[in-house]
Amino acid sequence: MIEMTGISKAFSGNQVLKDVSFSLEKGEIHALMGENGAGKSTLMKVLTGIHKRDAGTIVVKGEEVNFTSPKEAEKAGIAVIHQELNILPHLSIAENLFLGKEETVGKTSILKTKSMNNKTKKILGELGLNINPSSPASGLSVGKQQIVEIAKALSAEAEVIVMDEPTAALTDREIDTLFKTIRDLQKKGVSFIYISHRMEEIFSLCDRITVLRDGEFAGVKYIKDTSFEEIVQLMVGRELGERFPERHAEIGEVKLAVKGLTRKGHFEDISFELRKGEVLSIAGLMGAGRTEVAQTLFGYRKADAGDVELDGKKVKINSPRAAKNLGIGYVTEDRKSEGLLVDFTVEENISLTNFHEISKYGLISQKKESALYQSMKERLGIRTSGPHQTAKSLSGGNQQKVVIAKWIGIEPKLLILDEPTRGVDVGAKKEIYSIINQLAERGVAILMISSELPEVLGMADRVLVMHEGKLAGELSKEEMTQERIMHYATGGESNATQNS
Repeated sequence: MIEMTGISKAFSGNQVLKDVSFSLEKGEIHALMGENGAGKSTLMKVLTGIHKRDAGTIVVKGEEVNFTSPKEAEKAGIAVIHQELNILPHLSIAENLFLGKEETVGKTSILKTKSMNNKTKKILGELGLNINPSSPASGLSVGKQQIVEIAKALSAEAEVIVMDEPTAALTDREIDTLFKTIRDLQKKGVSFIYISHRMEEIFSLCDRITVLRDGEFAGVKYIKDTSFEEIVQLMVGRELGERFPERHAEIGEVKLAVKGLTRKGHFEDISFELRKGEVLSIAGLMGAGRTEVAQTLFGYRKADAGDVELDGKKVKINSPRAAKNLGIGYVTEDRKSEGLLVDFTVEENISLTNFHEISKYGLISQKKESALYQSMKERLGIRTSGPHQTAKSLSGGNQQKVVIAKWIGIEPKLLILDEPTRGVDVGAKKEIYSIINQLAERGVAILMISSELPEVLGMADRVLVMHEGKLAGELSKEEMTQERIMHYATGGESNATQNS
């Protein structure tokens, strides 16, 4: 289907791709992997005509092509589904599907609404999605939006679909539905280029893996002939060792006690304790109320009932400012819209929560600000070109380190981490896990929300599992398994309930 050979691309003298090769066969699901900044997105932008290559050839279905726009690539049967889905919520599902290729009566602007609705219903039905095509797209879950994006590609007669981190915001059930859809289309001869950091997904779904490292081709492997360890080594150029670093933190006295915390319509009667030096994870399916609990503890949302104690004293946390003043930090799940000011510099972002430490009489000391930046850069291993590099130009892993850095600067007693490694490559994940361990060893209490069960099993000392706004179960390190966590997350009864 596609043969890319000797692809090179540079921006302002910075070599982003160097002599890269990639091929895709008909009916193949081919993973494209590499650390953030390895060149995956740039290679796909070269393929679809967004960037003009400096060197190399692209052959599609036996013919050499030189696409100058994604529209040309789409006409040749290549569609891209981006991580940030392009669904317009105010339009109907059918209008989204036919956006830019609307059916009209003759040369008028009158839409053939009935025809577009019927065709939309047929395509969505073939993908196992039975919904009203005239209903607004705003009512779709993220998982259903993904299926609609695939339907859009198929309506344009796509033979190749590029998917960029398609499961980043999906529940386990939605991932299963998405994978079934991809496999069904594969049987019909549709080919997929699948970009993801989630190794478990790739090994269960894909046929081959091409790995890029620092803008160069590092290798291609058939799934059946390789291993997790080999792919990691190709990605980072070295053996990563164990995925999760050993934990050496001593768990001390109770730091946080939550009693009967309730926010109507979101969660009910949440009670737990978190100790000094402990990593306590909250697991559960999307929509279970995990993030809402974290936001309430940080003062971003208001509780309707319940008490919170910090170091044995009852506290009232009615704003993020109050939480910060009590020594609570919060790394949000959406770093780009909530955790960073992406157009600000790395130094400025780290300073955001640390004005008291770097200023006097309301004036920032450049010397102190620079010292804070340098300290966090070294402590967290943040890779930047300098303090004045903008946050948006960093890799995902380094962006996440900057978000963590701004909270480490306040020397927190309690740090809430919501999906701390979402959209982060395998090398940066290991580094973030080491940072979490270092904080725990310093006595920081860590509350970690994660949808990645291997991450929960590898990092947590205990796990609380939520289901539909309630605590469904609690497991110690020794009791944790993926099966037990999913049992509680899907509404299974606890042993205590079963015994009674």
